[in-house]
Formats: sequence, structure tokens, C-alpha cells
Amino acid sequence: MKSVDLHVHSTKSDGSFTPTELVEYALKKGLAAIALSDHDTTEGIAEAVAAAEGTGLEVIPAIEFSTEYEGKDIHILGLYIDYSGKEFKKYLKDFQESRDLRNHKMCLKLTEHGIPVTYEELAEHFPGAVLTRAHYAKYMLEKGFVKSMPEAFERYIGDHAPCFLPREKVTPMQAVKLILDAGGVPILAHPVLYHMSDARLDKLVADLKQAGLAGIEAVYSTYNSAEERQMRHLAAKYDLLISGGSDFHGTTKPNLDLGTGYGRLFVPYDILENIKEYRRKNGRYRNRIIFSDMDGTLLDDEKKLSPEIYGGIMDFTAQGGRFVLSSGRPLASILETKAKLGLNLPNTYIIAYNGALIYDCQQETSIWEHRVPYDYVKKVLEVADECGVHGQTYNDNTIISPRDDEELAYYRRHIHMPALITEDVVSALEKEPFKLILIHLKQDGKLEEFRKALAPWAEGKMHTFYSSPVYLECCMLEASKGNAVRFLCKHLGIDIKDSIAAGDAANDIPMLEAAGCGVCMCNGTADTKAAADYITKSDNNHNGFLEIFTEIL
Repeated sequence: MKSVDLHVHSTKSDGSFTPTELVEYALKKGLAAIALSDHDTTEGIAEAVAAAEGTGLEVIPAIEFSTEYEGKDIHILGLYIDYSGKEFKKYLKDFQESRDLRNHKMCLKLTEHGIPVTYEELAEHFPGAVLTRAHYAKYMLEKGFVKSMPEAFERYIGDHAPCFLPREKVTPMQAVKLILDAGGVPILAHPVLYHMSDARLDKLVADLKQAGLAGIEAVYSTYNSAEERQMRHLAAKYDLLISGGSDFHGTTKPNLDLGTGYGRLFVPYDILENIKEYRRKNGRYRNRIIFSDMDGTLLDDEKKLSPEIYGGIMDFTAQGGRFVLSSGRPLASILETKAKLGLNLPNTYIIAYNGALIYDCQQETSIWEHRVPYDYVKKVLEVADECGVHGQTYNDNTIISPRDDEELAYYRRHIHMPALITEDVVSALEKEPFKLILIHLKQDGKLEEFRKALAPWAEGKMHTFYSSPVYLECCMLEASKGNAVRFLCKHLGIDIKDSIAAGDAANDIPMLEAAGCGVCMCNGTADTKAAADYITKSDNNHNGFLEIFTEIL
């Protein structure tokens, strides 16, 4: 059975392993996931995430807040925090500045008591670390001022020692709110260690539950069987998640190992799965939905998805958000691309054929269809032939075309589907198709000639629109990305004002106009920009889509 460790520390606070070394050690130990939860800082997360990329190990962005409750030092873990959020980063910066002031004052007190040390010396001795009293003790031991770290605490920096200064602390309820605001899952860390009476601990948990607490660290390195049972019972009483971790610090806590604690600890993967399911149901995006065009919007010009955008989508769907790939492409092509991009995520849907089909990826079934009658197909292709433009349609997994020409070859370079060439297109269709597409590579006005020639017959039946300068789409009137947006929001019970749609071309305009917030890429067409509420600062080749997560959400 896979195991995880949801409480570990690095050199960025008071651990002895760098974030990279932690990842390497977790892989050596065979763990499936670790939560890097340094004290009051997120500085090591990016390094750990980068070190774990491609290894199969999940690094959970986390933090451990030090708080105060009725004179007690209480720790609140935040799992899956959005550590890049502006407000969260501002809070940590302000907290860091107040902590630095406290460290300057403690250094002065130590100097007064015969241990000459400046804040600058201490910071240089532990580069990049958030300084805690453990760093002071280690420094004094290494410099020969004390014979052991416990002595440093007893004589100088313990809670009642002469050089101690209390830190500026938030309440545990404030920490819970900070974590929730950062999209995280707040967990009460190691409650047994607070040595509270049962009644007082029960009151603390009740107060925290009311503030939004999601779980209790009921599996922990120092717990005996009775203590773990007590914590599980308390979690059940208040309908809270179970979490677990070693509180690994490396050499700072000798004999306490990653993943196994003092030898008896085992945190099963299903504990993490329950936390993930909680995020899906209770995450801050559970009532939000994003509709995204693919080419020119989500993907760069090489049809690739950047790691940053992929991470944003993962976090969005993990917190209950719905993500919809919306394209003029056939369903088979979108499914192929979706698999290649690794977007096999929960809460995902597909709008294909420019809104003629909506597909539920989890149920693997269509929930909205508008097909083109056979006689309409015949009429469109007849007019296309008369105007000298290429026309084609589709079976589920095949392009059906009357000619094998340069237009078909051009199309197939981008849409990897087999083609059936036949003059009798209608007879080759297995079912009524979702759309037709007209292609003409020379921009000599022939597509517009076709559009005008078809218009008298098509009025009240079908509509045509450009998805690129060389592609003219032809669908039933009811089939559009805008109508698909409205239907899916209603189907999922999401207020349309909580929807975001992103695109770059004319066929995306109905979608941008229907959504609560329409986003046009800065590389989009002028008419698409005019229909948008927000135009990205960066283009599709430079993570423009990421602005949905960093600026809009």
C-alpha cells in the first residue's frame, strides 16, 4: 500500500534537509507524496516541486502556522495552499518583517548575556532559512557557548528564559481563514502535544471547526494507540478529515525518520485521497467553470501546454472547478490531444464541433447534440463544389471528403484523423454529422463567395462563421459555443456569472459574450478583442492563459 507524509520541514525553516534533498529522500523511501510544511514560510516549495517533476512524487504546497490560543502555542497546517497568491504573499512578507525585528532584539539580549551574536551573523550562518529558536540553539552549540541544544533553551531562549521574546502570532482561527483564503485545507497539527484537558481541546476544535477547520492530524510520530484513537474520535465528532505526518526535521529531531517517524508511523495514501475529495467538493472553485478554446488560446503555436498553465488547471479542478475544452475540432481529435496533454482530470468536459456536441469526460457520454440532416449536408457540399472550395464532414473518427486535395492535406497536418475519400459523402456517413467545414487556402474571397451563395437557403436553418482565415464552419443554428456555454452552466447548476471563457478567433465570440467574463488573448482578432471583458497582457506563446488564474480568479 502506498504511503505519504503530510508534515515535513526543510532548511527553509528549521529542518536539516534542503527541499531538493527532501524530495530525493522521499523517493528513496518510496513515498507517494509529501507536504512541505515549513514554519510560516513557503520559500522552499517551488524548489521541491521542480525537483519532483517527472519523478511520480507529489509535492503538496503547505505551510505550518504558529499561532496562540489562550496562552498555548498552537500549530495549524495548510495543505494545498496557493502560495503564489498576492494576498497570501503579502501576509507572509509582513509577518517576516515583524519576525526579523524580533530576531534583532533577541540577538541583542543574547549579547547582553555573554553570547555575542548579531542578526546578520545568524542569517549568514543559516542562509535562506526562516530563523527559529532551533537555529539559535544550533548556533550556540556549534560556537561552544552551550554543551547541548536543550541547555540553550533552558538557560537562554526557552519560554521562561531571559533572552526569549514572544513572536507576533495570529490566532488559530485567523490562520484557518488565511489558509482557506489561499485555497488550502486547514489541519490542526499534533493536538496531543498541547497537553490540554479533554474539555479544553474539545473547545479548541469546536471553535476551529466553526472557523472552517477541515481536519485533525490524528496520525503522528509520537502518538500511542490510545492517543491516535482519541484524535480519530474527536475528528469523527466534528466531521473532520484525518491527516497524518512525521513532522520530519532531519538531524534537528534525531531518530525521527521521514514517513515512518520513530518506526511505527504509516500514513496510508487513502488519507490523502480523502483530502483531495474534500477539495473537489469544498474547494473555493466548486461553483466556477472555465471554457477554453485550444489553438491560439490554451496551447502555444507548437500545440503544447506549458507546465505553469497545466498546474493552474490541475489546482482549479482539484478545488472543484469545472474545466471545458471548447473547440471547432471533432471530438476524436480533442480526446487525442487531451490525452497527450495529460488533462485526464476530474470535472472536465468537451465542447466539440464549435458547440454542436458537449461531452462529459468522466461519464464518457454526450449530453448535448445538434446534428446536420443528410439533405443539408448534400446542399452545402453542392454549393461548395459550385464555388470551387473544399468541403468536408465527419464520422466519429473519420474525415469524409469528396476529394483528396491540398486543403485536406493541410487540415490533416493539424487534425490527426484518417480520411475517407468518396464522391457520395452522404452515403458514407454512419450518422448525421455535427458540422461541415469549408477550406480554401488562397485568400482570394472564394470562402466569402460561398457564404453569400449559401445564405438565402441557410437562413433560419444553419449558420456559417470563420474559425481561421482559411476555415469556414457550417453548423445548425442552435449549435454555437455560446449556446453550449449557457446549456452546460444550467446543466451543472452554475450561475453563468461565475463562468469564464477564453478564445482568440471569431468562432469564440459567442462563447465570450455568453460567459460571465470573456477573455481574449492579446494575439486574438480585433473583433474578438472587442467582444471581451479582459484582454491578456501576454500571448498564447508566453502563458497568456495563465492570467485567468493569477489575475481574474
